[in-house]
Formats: sequence, structure tokens, C-alpha cells
Amino acid sequence: MTVTTLVILVVVIMLVMLALRMPVAFALGLSGALGLFALRGDAFATRTLGSAPFAETATFSLTIIPMFILMGMFAVKARVAEQVYKVAAHAFRHFPGGLGVATVMACAGFAAVSGSSIGTAATMSRLSVGEMQRHGYRTSMATATVAVAGTLGVLIPPSVILVLYAIMTRESVAKVLAAGIIPGILSACAYALYIIIASRSDRSKVRAKQLDRALVQASGAPAGDREQAAEPSSETINPPDTRWRDLPMRGVVRVGILFFIVLGGMYSGIFTPTESAAIGALAAGIMLVAEMYKEGWKATSRAIVEALKETAGTTSMVFAIIVGSAILSVFFVAARVPHMLTEAVISAGWSPHVTMGLLLLALIPLGMALESISILVITVPLLYPVATELGFDGIWLAILIVKLIEIGMVTPPVGINCFVVAGASGVRVTEIFKGVLPFVIVELILVVILFFVPQLSLWLPSLVSV
Repeated sequence: MTVTTLVILVVVIMLVMLALRMPVAFALGLSGALGLFALRGDAFATRTLGSAPFAETATFSLTIIPMFILMGMFAVKARVAEQVYKVAAHAFRHFPGGLGVATVMACAGFAAVSGSSIGTAATMSRLSVGEMQRHGYRTSMATATVAVAGTLGVLIPPSVILVLYAIMTRESVAKVLAAGIIPGILSACAYALYIIIASRSDRSKVRAKQLDRALVQASGAPAGDREQAAEPSSETINPPDTRWRDLPMRGVVRVGILFFIVLGGMYSGIFTPTESAAIGALAAGIMLVAEMYKEGWKATSRAIVEALKETAGTTSMVFAIIVGSAILSVFFVAARVPHMLTEAVISAGWSPHVTMGLLLLALIPLGMALESISILVITVPLLYPVATELGFDGIWLAILIVKLIEIGMVTPPVGINCFVVAGASGVRVTEIFKGVLPFVIVELILVVILFFVPQLSLWLPSLVSV
């Protein structure tokens, strides 16, 4: 059996195991182990299986991952998302589609402290979908807004996926996180702009239907079945007489404090990235206690224990996938797959931009079948050497990979964010997928802009000396 045939067979085995719903970590590890046994024999394979799990996880830099996850869990329990949403809803109440814009901005703010796309989508679904429906938003628009805006959690720092990318590629964690700020803000603004335009269109259609019904009634003709659709409104969850001083501004203040601690401490040189994550988690824990103490120490301790349990579960999942991907990566390196891929790409004679564009587009169908961390750990060992060989910046590559992972998180058949929103809101997932399509087009436009204007991703990292 040739090496090429063996590589194809290992990839097929991995995809079959994933299709059979085997846990991702086991699918990656088992397929890689089988490949190593076939390629190098028992001695090399068993030595790798014994050493790779410890070698890949016994790294101090990996402690940043559970710290960021813990900070996000504490922020969830401290009701930061709810408080930020109320303030954003009041701030954007005069905009067309103001409640949708507020949802996007609240997702961006919460993503800045949670670092989790799924956590952002689940939390904001419970807060905003019902409110948007009550104010006349189409169900598909309301749910799709949360599903897509929730993906900001993988782009806006502190993003666990960006941290994992930096660790895998040995890029600076601080620079990779800084690279996500401008694309994250740009993405949030693009979503908000689409919601404003779509809400204006919906409002015009509803007004036209109302006028038609009025004309029919004036002429004395039977009105038939009258539509009960409400006009999309810019009213918010806040009563009309709500004043700024009555809003829970402490949520916005807490987001600002955590953002300042993590990024300000990191980029000022006061803290290392790992230290900033730990201090951010400590600050979020203090905020949780400050928010919950009025409900008694029993409720407070329960919230802390739940946050710790959820952090342990998520961290275990991430580290298991790291171990599985490490075994698969050893097989790819032993089979010289990155080298063969680089040679094949260069010998094809295409321009570097065409080559890189085609390789990145392959992430979209992968995103339709795999979850985000799986895509990252499978593709980065292959794409990163090719990109650097072709002269592209590894930090620029990180942002494009994450943007394409965002698209995969909302596209069928997996579209994990859509399933999370469906579970939290009780809406059929097919309805959510229908509303997501225009947002996917917006995402693709953003990817093209970021691809051809790399300075949007690289300007802030160029100012970072950490």
C-alpha cells in the first residue's frame, strides 16, 4: 500500500467514525493510531501513543484555556448577558430593527468576556428571541440573528479557538487575540447593517398589506383572511419611560473591566497572557459573588459549583480533542502529508492567492459536517505550513480560518449554533436555517474583504510587542 493510499484510507476511517457519532477525540486518535501502526509498525506507534498525550498537554501555555472558559462561565452566572442586553436594547431603541441590532451588540459584548460561541448563542436565545417575536420580527430573522451573532464568541477576544490556534502554531497568543478585534467589530457592524436594511424592507411590506386591507374595507368588499403580523418595531424590552440611570449599567461596566483586565494587562506587559486569563477569571468570580450575594450564600455557592462543573466538562472535552489531534498530526507528519501538500500546491503553478483561496474554501463543506474545534485541529497542521511557505502571515490565516469556521457553525447539516438556538427557543431548526442564509452571504463578503485587505487583521498585532 502506498503512503498516499494509506493517508486517504485513514481520512476516510476518521470521517466514517465521525459520521457514526463517535466522540471527536476518539475518532481523531483511533484513525491516527491505525495509520501509525500501518506506516511505522508497532514500536513507533506504541511509543507515540504513550508519549504524545503527555507531551501535548503538559504545557503551561494551555492553562490559559480553562481560565478563559472559567471566566466565561462566571460571567454567565453573574447575568452579565442579561444586563448588557437591556442596556443595548435601550440604546438602539430608535433604530429600525433596533431590538435586532441590540441583540448583535449584546452578543458582541458578552462574547468579549465569555469567549464561547455556543455559550453566547444559548444565553442570548433565552433573552432575546421571545422579545423580538413579540415586537413583530419574523421568527426566522429573530433566531438567525442570535445564531449568527453568537459566532462572534470565536472571533472577539478572549476566544478559546484563537488561543488554541496560537498554541498549535507557536504564534504569539497576544498578537492572535489582537487580530480578532477589528474583524470582530466589523462583523458585528455588518450584521447590524443587514438587520436595519431587512427591518426597513419588512416594515414596508407590512405597511403595504395594512394599506391593502384598509382599501378593501373602505370599498365594502369582504376582507377575507386578515393577517395578524405585527409591524417590526424599534421598541425594546424597556418601558418607554425607562431612564438611563434605571438600567443595569453594572453589566456594561463589568464587561469593560474584564476586557481591560485581559487585554489591557496583556498588552501593557503587566501580565502574561496566562496570568491575564487567571486574573480575569478571579475578577469574574468576584462579580458573580457581588451579583448573587443578595440571594443568599446557598444560591451563590450553587452558582459557583455549577460554573466549575461546566468549566471542567468543557475543558476536558477540549483537552481530549487536543490529544486525539496530536496523534493524528504525528501520523500526518510521519507520512509527510504537509510536505506533499506544499509540493503539490507549488507545482500546480497557481498564484499564491488562488491557491490559498481554494484551500480555505474547503473549510466551508468541512464546517457543514464537523464542529469548530475539530475543523481547527484537523486543518491547521496542513494549512499553516502551506500558507507560510507561500509567504502568507500565520496571524492573517488565523482570522480567515475562524471566519470560515463561523460560517460552518450556522450552515446545515450540523450548524451547531442553529441547533443550540433551536433547543433554547423551541423553534424548528429548519426555520432558523432559512433565516441564516442572508447572514451567510454577509459573512462571505466579509471573508473576501479580510482576504484581500490583510491589514484589517494585521494592523493591531503589529502594535503588540508581547
